[in-house]
Amino acid sequence: MVEQSDRAPLLDWEEIPPNELTQAVPAPAKENGSESNPPDGRSLGSTALAIGWSTSSGGPASVTTIPSVNRSPHLDHPGPWGVPSPIHADSRISLKERLGWEEKDQIVAVFVVTFDTRSGNMVEWCLPQDVNLDGVEFKSMASGSHRIANDFIYFRKGCYFGLACFANMPVESELERGARMKSVGILSPSYTLLYRYMHFLENQVRHQLQCPGSYSPLEAFYEDKKAVLPPAGNGLVTACPTSAWVPAINRCMHPEMKITHPAGCMSQFIHFFGEQIMVLWKFALLRKRILIFSPPPVGVVCYRVYCCCSLANISIPGIGVSVPEFRPFFYINVADIAALATEMSYVACTTEKIFEEKKELYDVYVDNQNVKTHRDSLQPLLRLNGVDREKYRKLSEQRQLLLYTQEVDGDCTSNEEDLFILFFMEQNNRIFQTLSEVAASADPTLTAEHVRAMGLDPQADRTFLVDLLELYGIDAMLVIDNPCCP
Repeated sequence: MVEQSDRAPLLDWEEIPPNELTQAVPAPAKENGSESNPPDGRSLGSTALAIGWSTSSGGPASVTTIPSVNRSPHLDHPGPWGVPSPIHADSRISLKERLGWEEKDQIVAVFVVTFDTRSGNMVEWCLPQDVNLDGVEFKSMASGSHRIANDFIYFRKGCYFGLACFANMPVESELERGARMKSVGILSPSYTLLYRYMHFLENQVRHQLQCPGSYSPLEAFYEDKKAVLPPAGNGLVTACPTSAWVPAINRCMHPEMKITHPAGCMSQFIHFFGEQIMVLWKFALLRKRILIFSPPPVGVVCYRVYCCCSLANISIPGIGVSVPEFRPFFYINVADIAALATEMSYVACTTEKIFEEKKELYDVYVDNQNVKTHRDSLQPLLRLNGVDREKYRKLSEQRQLLLYTQEVDGDCTSNEEDLFILFFMEQNNRIFQTLSEVAASADPTLTAEHVRAMGLDPQADRTFLVDLLELYGIDAMLVIDNPCCP
């Protein structure tokens, strides 16, 4: 089989209509208060909340029984770039129908950044003209980009998220030193729909290189998509209004939490890290500050940031609302140092090697496939144990079975991305289901049998479990003896 690239081709812009961004949801609650299983057997709950977009804090965790996932979701509708999106033909219910609310286009700024040989990176043009774009010139044109032809970058700017497309074109100009470099980008309160405009931005950055100063398409785009935003509030970054989640957190998934739908995004993430994915999974569940270094291009590394957040998905309502938010910062540079210093939990990527020396800003540093930490208390989590390797082997077997079904039987109804995401969600659900049940029992003692039932090693995962109980405030006592201690 031919593996798909995770780089978006430079195609004509094609916006994905909102009614195409749908996914199956559970049936309405039964009269007795219990909830029906989704038609595809998915776990219940909100993916958005699971990766850190909490709507409340504190309070005891409520526990529900999580059904096992034994069917793969259907893929019967093309997503961006002509690749499949996980749309369920048997239950196409829009977000508006599910939540009484539909996420709207909320573009708060459009801008063009250029590299000037005398002044460096600078904002060349923007709408609206009074928007604060301080630092965007560096976020949308990553350090080292002069060595590559094109790239795309996700980033954070205060309480907004941004997506920019970069291109580098050779020119016969001594003033420009033989190269013209620009980025065209947008800002929005949410990153969940930014991928819709990838093609448009790619086309526009090529247009800006070939016809500098021609902003008419960008002006028309902004007039069509500009946001009507409420007055400035507390600056919190949210994926959608809190009121929209409250009635639905127990009964729906949020498919738009994917920043984009490139074929093989999660698959290539797993392939790249191999067994080390199990190490990242534990750090993600513990809400550690994870910084990923890579030279340009940075677009694929922004995908790794998103995929790392996906490892911490939990669909049990109430679990995780009192722990630090696991926020994706996407691309960062030295201008973000002050902001990162106040963060308790995040995942970010950078092309600037100087961050490795800023150890006070991160807990875990990822350089290529090398995952490391300078914190002594986290060193035991870097060591893979037999249970970790067995989990990875099962994940690989599930993937091979899926590929076999696709190739031999011509099955186009299965999705490799969802396989990986749901695999880790089930692992997380199993852990917190068991921990919550033990904590609520008459004897809140966590035994070796409980730990094995969670898919963990009673001895090798002891440090991980102790940190997990403390972080999530679960009132259970771990009584497993540590053979390394007297």
